[in-house]
Amino acid sequence: MVETDFLGAAAALADDAVERLVGYARQETPTGAAAALDALADVLQVRYRELGARTERVPHETGDHLVARWGGGAGDGDAPHVLLLGHHDTVWPTGTLGSMPVAAEDGVLRGPGVYDMKGGLVVAELAFEVLRRSGAAPARPVRLVVVADEEVGSPTARPLVEEQMAGAVAVLGLESPHPGGALKSARLGSTRVRIEVAGRAAHAALDPESGVSAVDELVDQLFAVREIMAAEPTVLCNVGTVAGGGRTNVVPDARAPTSGCGSPTPPPRTACWVRSGGSPPCARAPR
Repeated sequence: MVETDFLGAAAALADDAVERLVGYARQETPTGAAAALDALADVLQVRYRELGARTERVPHETGDHLVARWGGGAGDGDAPHVLLLGHHDTVWPTGTLGSMPVAAEDGVLRGPGVYDMKGGLVVAELAFEVLRRSGAAPARPVRLVVVADEEVGSPTARPLVEEQMAGAVAVLGLESPHPGGALKSARLGSTRVRIEVAGRAAHAALDPESGVSAVDELVDQLFAVREIMAAEPTVLCNVGTVAGGGRTNVVPDARAPTSGCGSPTPPPRTACWVRSGGSPPCARAPR
């Protein structure tokens, strides 16, 4: 008899899904670690083929992207399809498992990449496994795109995603839900910005008056950026890295932070950076 109780079928596969998620999370895949990303892509590709998909690897030096197709025949072309989006890179650096091992406690699985977003990849697999065991198939062709650089804004994957969007009747992101289980219906756009500050080097003990500290200026500029962002409640801004300077006894002449900015639409994000880019120096004289 054909099983049509999809929820029941999914519940019966829950332990297997958790086991797969544990395995995926134990394969550390930070963005840019091509060998590690490709190793997990190998595993995913085998799994998708087991689930009846035709797969395609899109090679890139920072990690391969993966496309899986169900239904529609080998030449589905522009036939209307549902597009699923996912990624197998994470923000966690190699070695994180040493301090954050994958572990289940009180019904919650924790570990690097479990929530963002290897859990979403397992959910997609679970859905296709349920369909397979139920003797059912999607009403439309389905494509799944798994990219290797989502955490840094998909610089190499964007053309692939745009290509696969052509002809899609719906696009579903596999990111984990909001607290409480609410479905995420959209994603923030993102921008990376580098702010460079120039000062004047001088000996910090013998001739400090001749110097202009790029570090002091940078701190002032970041306070100015914070004020700009406070006026834009829909924009998220994070100063992720700061680099520059040299010796502790030298007034630093250069400093640069890199910031990540996210917002639901381009206009407020663009306005923020136009305003911050036009900020005058806060340090008018040597100090």
